[in-house]
Amino acid sequence: MTTHHPRRHPIILITGTPGTGKTLHSSLLSAESDGELVHLNIGDIVKLHGLHEGWDDEWQSYTVDEDRLLDHLEEIVNPSLGPAATGFIIDHHDPGLFPERWIDLAVVLTCDNKVLYERLEARNYPQNKITENVTAEIMMTCANETRENYDENIVVELQSDGSGGENEVEDNVHRITQWVTQWTNDREAGVHDA
Repeated sequence: MTTHHPRRHPIILITGTPGTGKTLHSSLLSAESDGELVHLNIGDIVKLHGLHEGWDDEWQSYTVDEDRLLDHLEEIVNPSLGPAATGFIIDHHDPGLFPERWIDLAVVLTCDNKVLYERLEARNYPQNKITENVTAEIMMTCANETRENYDENIVVELQSDGSGGENEVEDNVHRITQWVTQWTNDREAGVHDA
């Protein structure tokens, strides 16, 4: 019989269409947390550990081997293994990939279509990939998939296109940091009450 240990640090999913600022937000949030939240850039992990089925020329990206990726991540973030020394920020565009039991907060970054188009164009994405991603943003694909996969109480949408002013990213990170503090305080109160 395994003993369940409450986690001391949350696992946060930061998701959104490519170009919405997931990696920027994740990096800043990780830096703000003083090492308590480790940034897991899923794209980098897939490349680094070869967790893919090869390169797709048409879409200019790796085809993720989801089973191998989840097996790899399970050893890192699995909440049932007890309290990890840190929490995690999972940075990925596919919210449906991760088990609901892992995620304490799911942040969906959204972006104005014109701004998103310009960002993807600046990344030299092929036109078909730009069109697919802008269409996905228009259809709110990422937001809808996040709502389908996680409890509505843990899903938060944040604008990430500059329309919230020049400090928008910092404001978003601050909001998430406040949530982390509250989550941690609630956990500690619950642990002491037990």
